[in-house]
Amino acid sequence: LNSLPPEILLKILSYIDAASLLCIGCVNKWFHKMAKDNALWYKIYTTALGKRKWKPKVINETTAVLSAASIEEKPSGYWRRLYFSKILGNNENKLKHQLKNINPYTGLPSKTEQVLRNLQATWEITVLDKKGQEITFEQSHAYFSESSVTVCWTSTHWPFLNNLTLLKLHGVIRVALAESGTIEPVWRSLMAKHDMKSIWDQRKGIGADKLVTLFHIPPGLIVGIWRGQWSVAFFMASLHFHKLVERSALGSSICPYTVPAELPPFDDVDPEYGLHGYALHISLHNTIKDIMSAQFTQLFCKTDQIRNGFVMLKVIGRNDKTQHTPISGKIDTPWRTDALGGIVENCCLMSLTLLDETQNPFWCVSTPVAMQLSAKESTCFDYVGENYVIYYQDSEGKVQMNFVWLEERGQFFLINLVLFIATEKVNKHFGRQY
Repeated sequence: LNSLPPEILLKILSYIDAASLLCIGCVNKWFHKMAKDNALWYKIYTTALGKRKWKPKVINETTAVLSAASIEEKPSGYWRRLYFSKILGNNENKLKHQLKNINPYTGLPSKTEQVLRNLQATWEITVLDKKGQEITFEQSHAYFSESSVTVCWTSTHWPFLNNLTLLKLHGVIRVALAESGTIEPVWRSLMAKHDMKSIWDQRKGIGADKLVTLFHIPPGLIVGIWRGQWSVAFFMASLHFHKLVERSALGSSICPYTVPAELPPFDDVDPEYGLHGYALHISLHNTIKDIMSAQFTQLFCKTDQIRNGFVMLKVIGRNDKTQHTPISGKIDTPWRTDALGGIVENCCLMSLTLLDETQNPFWCVSTPVAMQLSAKESTCFDYVGENYVIYYQDSEGKVQMNFVWLEERGQFFLINLVLFIATEKVNKHFGRQY
């Protein structure tokens, strides 16, 4: 078939359905290029959806040539993307309608999990080794919490870690087509693309048990390594709900969805605009259960409290015992592969949603964190026990949480919680010069 003229091959391909066309595109690079032809997918699009973008008034040779040219003017794969966008029902306007109701507790769309399940959304990891070989792994299981989903990938066929050069994370939507029979075409939306060498250099160990060591690879990836060797046991990713539906469904296989900027209206009257009216939802959880969940409102910072390039938002104070929060159970992360499992103590997942004055998401984080024994003595004398700290930092801000372990109750208490937001982020968002 490779020896056939392109015109003849396109004519043959014009008689097959969308599912078969997708399968043919996986044969080799030549068929992949032919199966993306705009004329083929324009015909499928108009036949399935009955919406023609143009209709010449006079049918003659000139208009036929111009019409064909109009179709081919679009970028390669344009009509295929448009077709699946309509078939999936995942265009932005429809998604906005489905996600318009906001959960007052988390500040995020209340139907995020439901919409993802209705779309049959899953997530895949694709790794590239030094030989240029790509291997794709489907998710093993996923755990939904209040404001994030934790996805796990397990396999016995992982390449050695030092052989990996690239890692890609895709959202995957399986499309049920009436004519496809048992074939389920998939739509992939690129969510993250990491150079493994550079991100591995940024790795941070967050815990270990007798079998595996957990490493955090920014922003929210965990890799479990079998102890005593450099072979991968599993990957884990913590995905925040903010724009997760759009990022999982509205990008393409090579280009991620671009989140539109949502800036609040400028206020030139309030001298401390951008420093008050914040609300926070924060949760600690693992792959099985929620450990802690809390909401805080009316957070603020005075101008003279802005120091060292950060706006400080004090959420829980050491000296206000009424704010101290008990933690249900131990802080740990269970894991499992096809054959083995375990629990890594003193680490978990943190999901944080900070809302601005207009109650729109301002800083959203879902990441693994480690709890460590504090090197400083506690200044809180209401409790007697060992003191622990969780500390997280990225380019947009920092989080510090202090805990005390009460041995007689077998329970942690959260006695201090402070957020530090990068002043540069606040200035850019609110149009200020703090």
